[in-house]
Amino acid sequence: MMYQVTIKGKGAMVDAFKEEGIFVTFGDNAPDTLKDFCYSIDVNPVNGEVKPGCKLVIDGKEFKIVKVGDVANENLKNLGHVTYNFGGEDAECLPGTICMEKAELPDLEIGSTIAIVE
Repeated sequence: MMYQVTIKGKGAMVDAFKEEGIFVTFGDNAPDTLKDFCYSIDVNPVNGEVKPGCKLVIDGKEFKIVKVGDVANENLKNLGHVTYNFGGEDAECLPGTICMEKAELPDLEIGSTIAIVE
C-alpha cells in the first residue's frame, strides 16, 4: 500500500462536484476559499509515485487510475490536496488531479478510507 488516509471532516459544499464525478481532499491547511468544497484529511506520507495502473481504493472498492496530473503526487505528499476525477480516459486531467476509470462517484462519509495501491 503506497498511501492511506481516513476522512475526518466534510465541507458544506462537497456535493457541488458530485454530478461531475469529482471529489477533493485537503489537509488541515486548506485555504478558507476551498474548505467548503473539500473532505479534510491528515497529510500522510506517500510511499512511491502514484501513476496510471495503480488503484484507488475507497472503503474497499477498487478503481483503476488512468491518468495523473503533473503536480498531483507533490500536492498529495505535501498538502493532502488532490482532486479525484471519475470521468475515465476522456476526462480532462488537470495538474492536481488523479483520474480514475469511468465510474459512479462512491459515497464518502467521515470515517471513509481512501488508499492507493500499486
